[in-house]
Amino acid sequence: MYEGYFDYQAASPVDPGVVEAMLPFLTDSFGNPASFHSAGDPGREAVAVARSRVASLVGAEPAEIVFTSGATEANNLALKGGALRLREKGSHIVSSVVEHRSVVTPLKYLERIGFEVTNVPVGADGLVDPAEVAAAIRPDTVLVSIMTANGEVGTIQPIEDIGSIVRERGILFHTDAVHALAWLPLDVRRNQVDLMTLSSNDICGPKGVGALYVRKGTRLEALVHGGGQERGLRSGTENVPGIVGFGAAAAIVAAEREEEAARVGRLRDRLLDGILGSIPDVVLNGSRERRLPNNVNVRFARIEGESLLLSLDMEGIRAASGSACSTKTLEPSYVLIAMGVKHEEAHGSLEFTLGRWTTEADVDRVLDILPGIVERLREMSALKPGMEYDRQSFGGHAHEE
Repeated sequence: MYEGYFDYQAASPVDPGVVEAMLPFLTDSFGNPASFHSAGDPGREAVAVARSRVASLVGAEPAEIVFTSGATEANNLALKGGALRLREKGSHIVSSVVEHRSVVTPLKYLERIGFEVTNVPVGADGLVDPAEVAAAIRPDTVLVSIMTANGEVGTIQPIEDIGSIVRERGILFHTDAVHALAWLPLDVRRNQVDLMTLSSNDICGPKGVGALYVRKGTRLEALVHGGGQERGLRSGTENVPGIVGFGAAAAIVAAEREEEAARVGRLRDRLLDGILGSIPDVVLNGSRERRLPNNVNVRFARIEGESLLLSLDMEGIRAASGSACSTKTLEPSYVLIAMGVKHEEAHGSLEFTLGRWTTEADVDRVLDILPGIVERLREMSALKPGMEYDRQSFGGHAHEE
């Protein structure tokens, strides 16, 4: 059904078991969970079950899970809610240069209203050095936000080490764990986090629902005001079908994560080794060792990632470009640039993310088709071995190295 799909980082198909769990709450069990009459009972009970399942997946208590409309809202609640609540104690925040846009943009907003943000660098492998985080912390630092894993290049950050440093300083610690949830064993106590962002869509659940883990005793400023649902942190009638789906997806991950991570990890290695072994002038983006089991991000010399992407799509293979080139922007991926990749090289990146329905046959089809596409595009390119684009004018004249 999902043959040729390699863009699980952007969206995962909803598991049929999740759809089945959601259906009753789209039809007969439609009552508002806040109602006092019996029509609200099924929804209220189902939300409670889902809350327990999501909490269990990350080692939290059910009361510490706040449901949101997705990871973006959860990140906004964590960052804005935490910073605004602690503003009297300080106005400095520490983050990293490779965070997701839904972290980067709220932090820019906080800068506009008087906060100062220090973004720690990463190495060529995309890893944050915990010592850099420690060095960035100041007496007026009130919040640290470092992602658990990068969805673009697959790098797994040393969150436990960073958590220990932040906890020792008594500072609020947030991590965006969206891309780790399906693949890594997460434990909010062991990782010493106060706030953790989660998403349903990334674990084969429905879109439009996420959650924020809020450690007991952690106080946030609410961003959405109204009837006081979700501990007063996220007012509004609960999306019962979506929350039920999130809970069902969490239960599946809890039962299958270890085995599925191993299976997908073998397919990732098969794909990555096949690409590196059959196509010249290809480089892996990110760490090979500290890498999500479903992520392959590589860059091809002398080719545009979008050309590769469109050529693959014509063959029925859906992947993603590691470059951010799109109808919205011609800028290369800021994550790759932060890792020290040259602009022209970043534009030649391609990302494959595998998932629950990826098979060996899917991987082998990519390995059968991709080398020919690369060869054809390189033959068409103005760039030849030993040449590169002028870094100041991408798309302009080429010069000899």
